[in-house]
Amino acid sequence: MSKDGTMRGGRRTRSGERPQALVDKISAGKSVKRMEIDDLPDVDLLVGGDIGEGVELEGSYFPEPSEYLSAKQKDGTILGADDIYRDVFEWLHDRGCDKLVAPRMVEAYAQNFARFVQCETALSQYGLLGKHPTTSAVMASPFVAMSQNFQKQANVIWYEIQQIVKENCSVEYTGDLNTDAMEKLLRSRKGN
Repeated sequence: MSKDGTMRGGRRTRSGERPQALVDKISAGKSVKRMEIDDLPDVDLLVGGDIGEGVELEGSYFPEPSEYLSAKQKDGTILGADDIYRDVFEWLHDRGCDKLVAPRMVEAYAQNFARFVQCETALSQYGLLGKHPTTSAVMASPFVAMSQNFQKQANVIWYEIQQIVKENCSVEYTGDLNTDAMEKLLRSRKGN
């Protein structure tokens, strides 16, 4: 502890031995613990009578995205973050980790990634340079900095999601969802 009462020094973040993926631990024959989430009550406790024909129910394995993820933008286009949200939850479901990641985390990732794509689209449309509002001098486009910020935020959240999957997925996972989502969004922008 320093003279001013603040804690300094100590172990640096992300230093030391990296945690192994669950798949690697299983293949190496080590004992593993996997988070189990049991949201459903015992089937034996549910006793009901005959309901006749019943209703045709449509199942969903992930929560619906919030409305702001598909909000109409000022230029008339749709944000498209709801598509990214669904893709991420489908990717998580395929790996059996959809119950381990908070929907708000996936929403935050989807919104940041969609905003990143929106900034990149604006850069393509308006260019890298702009005119300063007061001096009329040439300046860098503000979309460059915004794009970098949104991309950084999206990457930080994506690494958190990927770490949860890595630590809890019992099968090997492949494919980078980021590249697929970016390609899909850019293709959908061309049609608008």
